[in-house]
Amino acid sequence: MKNIRNFCIIAHIDHGKSTLADRLLEETATITERERQAQVLDDMELEREKGITIKSHAIQMEYVREGERYVLNLIDTPGHVDFSYEVSRAIASCEGALLVVDATQGIQAQTISNLYLALGHDLEVIPVLNKIDMDAAMVEEVKDQIVDLLGCKREEILEASAKTGKGVPEVLEAIVERIPAPEGDDGAPLQALIFDSVFNSFRGIIAYFRIVNGTLRKGERVKFINTGSEYDADEIGVLKLKLSPREEMRAGDVGYIISGIKNSVDVKVGDTITHVARPATEAIAGFEDVKPMVFAGVYPVETDQYEDLRASLEKLKLNDASLTFEPESSLALGFGFRCGFLGLLHLEIIQERLYREFDMDVITTVPNVSYRITTTKGAVLDVHNPSGLPEPNHVVKIEEPYILAQIITKTEYLGNVIKLCMDKRGVMLNQTFLTQDRVEINFEMPLSEIVFDFYDKLKSISRGYASFDYHQVGYKESKLAKLDILLNGEPVDALSSLIYVDHAYDFGRKMCEKLKELIPRQQFDVAIQAAIGAKIIARETVKAVRKDVTAKCYGGDITRKRKLLEKQKKGKKRMRQVGNVEVPQEAFLAVLKMD
Repeated sequence: MKNIRNFCIIAHIDHGKSTLADRLLEETATITERERQAQVLDDMELEREKGITIKSHAIQMEYVREGERYVLNLIDTPGHVDFSYEVSRAIASCEGALLVVDATQGIQAQTISNLYLALGHDLEVIPVLNKIDMDAAMVEEVKDQIVDLLGCKREEILEASAKTGKGVPEVLEAIVERIPAPEGDDGAPLQALIFDSVFNSFRGIIAYFRIVNGTLRKGERVKFINTGSEYDADEIGVLKLKLSPREEMRAGDVGYIISGIKNSVDVKVGDTITHVARPATEAIAGFEDVKPMVFAGVYPVETDQYEDLRASLEKLKLNDASLTFEPESSLALGFGFRCGFLGLLHLEIIQERLYREFDMDVITTVPNVSYRITTTKGAVLDVHNPSGLPEPNHVVKIEEPYILAQIITKTEYLGNVIKLCMDKRGVMLNQTFLTQDRVEINFEMPLSEIVFDFYDKLKSISRGYASFDYHQVGYKESKLAKLDILLNGEPVDALSSLIYVDHAYDFGRKMCEKLKELIPRQQFDVAIQAAIGAKIIARETVKAVRKDVTAKCYGGDITRKRKLLEKQKKGKKRMRQVGNVEVPQEAFLAVLKMD
C-alpha cells in the first residue's frame, strides 16, 4: 500500500486539466504512440468538441523512481459547476490533488470552490502553474495569487506547460513525494466508495470504486449499502486505458466492478460497497441523492416519436444518473417528458446527446426551477411546472430556491457585475480584493434568475473575464405570479411561467411582442394576451389577411361598399370560431432569447 498514490486534478474549465493528464500518461508510458491523441480520457465526441470534461474518468499509471515501482491512480474530474457533486465524490476517493491554475488567467471561481472541497477532505494540494510557455503568461503575479490562497511557499509551486510537456517529470516527482500513501486495513470489513459509473450495453453497469478498508475478491457477493441491492462481483479489476481484470483488490486500490446490473437506480455515485457475509457497520459519509436544480419539458417534434424518446432517455439515464424524467402532456405540444437537470450546461448536453446518439429532434420548453407551495389546507407541495400550480386563492405562500453565488472579476467590471446581480434580485453579502485588480463578490440570489441568461450576460459585460460558481442554500418566500399566454383566449400551457411580480408586466409585454413577430397571419385576427389570473396585462394583435372586397366598386353609393364589408366581417367572425392557431416551434425557443 505504501507505493500507491491516489490523486485527482482540480481546475477551472479550460485551464489545461485534460492536457496535463495526457502528458502524465505519456510520461509514464501508460499509452503507446499509436493510442496517443488529444484529451485521451475524454472519450465522448461532445467532450472533445466543447473542450470540457463531462464525465469523470479514472486511469492507473505505473511510475518507476529510483528503482522502485509506484502505482498512481488518477481520478479525472469535470470542471463545470453543474457537476460539483461528481467532483466531491472523486475528491473523497483521493489523498492528494493537483491544483492546476492557468498562468494567463489566474485563479477563477471554480478553482476556489473545488479547492475548498479538497481542503474539506484533508487532501494534500500540489499547486501547478500551467501554460507558462504562452506569451500572455503572468507567472509571478499568479504565483502571488496562489500563495495568498493556499498559504504555501513560493518554491512549492510547480511550473509546467502541459502542451509542450515542460515540467511534467517534476509533477510526477511531487506526486510521489508529497501525496501520502492511502491508509486502510486489509483485514477490516469491506468499504468501497463508488465515485462514478458507466453503462456498457453488453455487460450492464460498470461501477468505479476506491477501496477504503478491506479486501475484495472476484466472485464474492457484495451489497450496495444505500440502495440495499445485492450482486455477485463477476469481474473486478483496475482501470488502464482498457479494463484490466484482477483476482483480488485491497485497501487503497482504485478499480471497477461488473455485476451485470441492468438498473441504474441500483448504482448511485457516492454509495458504499460492502460484503454480504461480513458487512461494514457504516457507510462512507457524504452520500446524497443528486437533486436536479433546473426543470424543462422535452417534447418530440413528431408526436409519434414519443415512445422512441422514452427509450432514448432511459438509455441516457444509465450513463448519466443525475438526469430525472417523468411523463407529462401539453395542449400545445402533445405528449412529452418533464426532465430534471443539474444546470443549463447539463440541459444543453442532454439535448445534444439525444440528437447525436439517438437521432431525436426535440423541443425544450422554458427551463424553470422547483418551487415549494404551502396551500390553505396546510399541505406543502413541490411544483416543477407552472401548470401544476394550484389556484391563487388556495395558495398561502410560494417559496423559491436561493443560491450563494461567488463571482470573481477584474475591478474595472465590478460596477457592471454588481448591477447585473442587483437586477436579478441579488443581495450582496461581501466583496474581497484578491489582488489589486481582481475582486471576489458573494451574492445571495434566486436560482430562477440565473437559469435563464445570467451566465451569458455576465460573460458579455465582463468581456469573458468574470468566473462564476454557485451552490444552493435553501428556500425563501417570495412574491411570484403565474404568467399565462393566451392565443384567442386559449392558454398555451407550454409558454406559461412563474415570474417575480414586479417583473411580470415587462416580461409579459416582451413575450407578446415577440410572439406577434413569430405567429403567421391567419384569415382572422389573432389576439395574443399575457395574463396573471383573470387580469390581462399586455396584448398584441396579429392582423388578419384580408381580400379587398370593395375593389370592384368604383363610385356609386356608400351603402354598396358597406354591405360588402359587413358580409366579409361576418365571414371572418365565423372563421374565428372554427379556426385554430398553430404556434411555430421557434416561438418556444424565442422565449429563451428574450433580449
